[in-house]
Amino acid sequence: MSASAASGASAEAIQRHYDVGNDFYELFLDETRTYSCAMFDPAEMQHESLESAQCRKMDWHAQHSGAIGTARVLDVGCGWGGGLKRLVSQHGVQHGVGLTLSEAQFEYARSTCGPKIEVRLEGWAEHKPDQPYDAIISVGAFEHFARFGDTPAQKLASYRHYFERCHELLSVGAQMSLQTIAYGDIPRTRTFRDTFIADEVFPESDLPRLAEIAEACEDLFEISLVRNDREHYARTCRMWFNQLRAQKDEAIGLVGREVTERYERLLRTFSYSFSLGAFVLLRIALRRSGRSR
Repeated sequence: MSASAASGASAEAIQRHYDVGNDFYELFLDETRTYSCAMFDPAEMQHESLESAQCRKMDWHAQHSGAIGTARVLDVGCGWGGGLKRLVSQHGVQHGVGLTLSEAQFEYARSTCGPKIEVRLEGWAEHKPDQPYDAIISVGAFEHFARFGDTPAQKLASYRHYFERCHELLSVGAQMSLQTIAYGDIPRTRTFRDTFIADEVFPESDLPRLAEIAEACEDLFEISLVRNDREHYARTCRMWFNQLRAQKDEAIGLVGREVTERYERLLRTFSYSFSLGAFVLLRIALRRSGRSR
């Protein structure tokens, strides 16, 4: 993610949320240390472990990005590196590159990911590899690619910039997968702003709409599959909330009461919003067009 306004949230805004502390996130995340929506087996939604559902999500992205068995894969917004580790250990990827703007995530991933994985503290707009990638995966980063208050044209330009860059980074005919929270049952004509989320949790960020994503990638990527898994995110947030609440005293000892209760409120708000359909969770598979730019 670029630090420029044209490409969304600044590095400082990203770090405000993701650099709270690795030990704090470890209290409520699963063993894969994955901070994005899991993918549950519908028949086992109320019983499946969070770790199992997170691994299923990673496997879905490996398949629908075309990453399995390839030489080079880029993970935009790689977090603590769980997805990259699974690509290398389970899906035969020879070399994975992860981008993050979080210093805490960068230090952890760099120290734990192993020789087949390269983690870089930089945004997608600045990333300049020496050869194209065979696949791109981006999970939970697109939410930060436009800023609240942007005009519709500015927002579309930011998303277009991202897809143009991905088009340049991929080999002809290669695929990519995208996972993002998006606006759901909120009309464009209705002014919406949750000041708690916009100001205290994810500053300098705004959510996309599915139509904006489709327009932004036109002529660059073919959309081959779209899933709305909002119920999966409602379930994920409830599980995170329960795990954080069960270890609240330890969380307060690590980051203080104010931060702990901010995250409790965030997880409650998100779970409710996904259950209502105000927010949706999009998983999208795309194929790079063959035309040159």
